[in-house]
Parts: sequence; structure tokens; C-alpha cells
Amino acid sequence: MVKVALDSLGCKLNQAETEALARQFVGAGYELVASPAEADVYILNTCTVTHIADRKSRHLLRRARRLNPEAVVVATGCYAERAPRELAGVGGVNLVLGNSDKPHLRRLLEESGCLDLPASGPVSPDSCYRGFRTRAFIKVQDGCHNLCAYCIVPLVRGGERSLPAGEVVSQVRERAAQGYREVVLTGVRVGSYGDNGVNLAGLLERILAETGVERVRLSSIQPQEVSAELVGLFGNGRLCPHVHLCLQSGSDGVLRRMGRRYSRSDYEEAVSLIRRAVPEVAITSDVMVGFPGETDAEFEESLSFCRRMEFARIHVFSYSRRSGTGAAELPNQVSDRVKKQRSRMMLSLAEESAQSFRRHFLGRTMPVLFEQRSGGVWSGLTANYIKVYTKSSEDLTNKLLPVRLGELYKDGVWGEIKL
Repeated sequence: MVKVALDSLGCKLNQAETEALARQFVGAGYELVASPAEADVYILNTCTVTHIADRKSRHLLRRARRLNPEAVVVATGCYAERAPRELAGVGGVNLVLGNSDKPHLRRLLEESGCLDLPASGPVSPDSCYRGFRTRAFIKVQDGCHNLCAYCIVPLVRGGERSLPAGEVVSQVRERAAQGYREVVLTGVRVGSYGDNGVNLAGLLERILAETGVERVRLSSIQPQEVSAELVGLFGNGRLCPHVHLCLQSGSDGVLRRMGRRYSRSDYEEAVSLIRRAVPEVAITSDVMVGFPGETDAEFEESLSFCRRMEFARIHVFSYSRRSGTGAAELPNQVSDRVKKQRSRMMLSLAEESAQSFRRHFLGRTMPVLFEQRSGGVWSGLTANYIKVYTKSSEDLTNKLLPVRLGELYKDGVWGEIKL
């Protein structure tokens, strides 16, 4: 069998599309492998949201060529969409395909003449389950109309469009039948989902009513997309009490310059609505530091606001100048030195906030969906996104088990299985 290795950088939407690629190849008779060193074909689904993501993409492509000089190396994804010639110039890359080519990637690869070896013939897509996480990422939406000043995504993903609700429900049923215990609904703007009058709340209602999957999780939404209708659905225990609510900045001045469509008070109101309805919810977020013109006072505003929100997790990243975006031409670009300093301060708060959230659940017994083992230690997630570690001689892959949360450990807690 022809062997294919797949890597993905960036968002959960990329993970969902990488899983779809895996099913595409396995269904045609290819074999999935974990490392480019043992692959006939290496495919990287790139990210370009920051210059660091670009650098990681180039590094992984060069590394694949170094590990396996004979492999066919393919770059796809957002970086490939934004700068195909630049990626084609990375040593050893055979093929560069943009986002619109992903659904047809296998056929395009075969037609390109890069691949001389034939696949062995159709294989059940169920075998894709091996080698992936125990949570299935399902793309429900793509693209964005917002054109925030810092964001390259609308330029590489295009305008908003949603998958038909019936198709999403069918995919959830298929993943449940393949043995997945949890599905994660992904998109660029999941909260803008719309299909013939069915909004995100309506889609969730259909999934909860028409499928038997044990857990449903949202990847992210924005504060203006939080409604009483949506929040009311968390009364169903299968909808994970975890909301990734995008923030970007806790300063109204910075939010306005970014072109975000909410204020601090809007954000705080959305958080209050969620917490009143779902007391044990994990609210996680993204926060940017060093947006052009961000003053010391505005950064302190943002830091103070994040402290008050008591996030379960914060993804901290520094502003990255992206050619073609509105912010790229703004005056008063913040120096790298200042961005690093502010990033360290925000990361320190993020760790403090995350530990505080996890402490609330120590001594509790909670269901944990175990995913993987490393060095004899298993790890998995609670429904409210606490990472749990434990030791076991048994294979815990994809098992949903009660675990007593004992003490803080690494980026989560150490637990003891209670059967």
C-alpha cells in the first residue's frame, strides 16, 4: 500500500479538514502512517495566521524532505493559498495546493504525475479511526465577512458559507458509528452558521435530537453570537460546558481599531449570560498583545479585564503584521521587545487563571474521555476542558471513565480512575 503521512498546523478547522483528507486517502486504498520518514507522500495542511505559523510550516516541510528524500512532499492550506510561489520555493516541495483544492487533493496528486505507485484499492473509511484522536472534528462552516484589521483569514478562506444541516447531522452519525465519543464542530465563524433558516442553535438541536454521539463541543464563537436560545441548550448534558469565546483585547480602544464588533461590556454581558445558565462552564479565549498603537494603559486595561473574566484558559499571541490587512499599514507598530514583554505578562496571568479554575474541581469525580498515552501516562479531557492525567496498564484509548481529580499536574490535574 502507498503510505501517506498528514500533519496539520493552526486551528481546529484545519484539523477537521486534515481528518477529511485522511478519509479521502484511506477510502482509496492508501495507508496512513505517523511519520514522514516512513511515508511515500507527506502532506502538510499549513497555517498563515502569523509569521510564526509560516515559519513552522517551512520548518516541517524541510524536515520532511530531510527525513525522507524520496517522499512526495505536498503543501496545502492557508499559507499555500496566500503565497504559493513562496512555498514552492521551499526546498523539496513537490506540489502546492490551495484551500479550494483540498477536497480534490488525492485526485490532483495522482494526476500531477508526482505519484507513480498505485493505491491498493478501496478500504473502509472506518479504518481512519486508527491514528486520530478520539474526538472527531467536523467542519460546519467556512469563511468570514468581518475583515478585522489584523486578520488574514478572510483573504485566504473567502466569504462565509455553511454546510447543509442534514449533511452535518449525517457526518455526526457516521463518526458515532465509527466509535467516536465526542465531536467538535469547527469553522472560521461557527457562530454565524446558517442553512435555510437553521442557525447554530438549530443545528445543535438537530444533532442532539437525531444522533447518539455522547459529547458535542463547539470550537469557538464570538460574544455577539451568544443568545439565550443557544445558552439554553447547555441544559442537555451531552453539550459540553465549554465555550471558547474570542476576545482579542480587553481594551475598547484596541477593539475599535481592530474592527471587532463588540465592546468590553458586550463581552462581559455574554460571559454573565453563559455563567448564569452553566455554572461549571469553562470559558476559554484568545488574547492578542501588541496590536498597532496599543499603549501601556490599553495593555493594562486588557490585562485587568482578563483577570476579571477568570478564564479557564487563554491562548496568548503577539500581533503579527500580515500584508494585505488593514493593520499592516497602521502607524505606531509596537516593537518586538514590548510585544515579548507583554506576552510574558499575559501568559503569567493565563497560567494563574487556569490553575485557579482547575482548583475548583479538585476532589470531584468527573467523566474523562481518554485520548493518548505518553511515557506510560494517559491523558484525556473532562467535558469542561480540564486535561486529566493518570497511570494505567490498560488501554484507555477512547474510554469515557469516572476519574477523581486529585492535584494540579502540568497543564491539567492528576486523577485516579474510579470504577
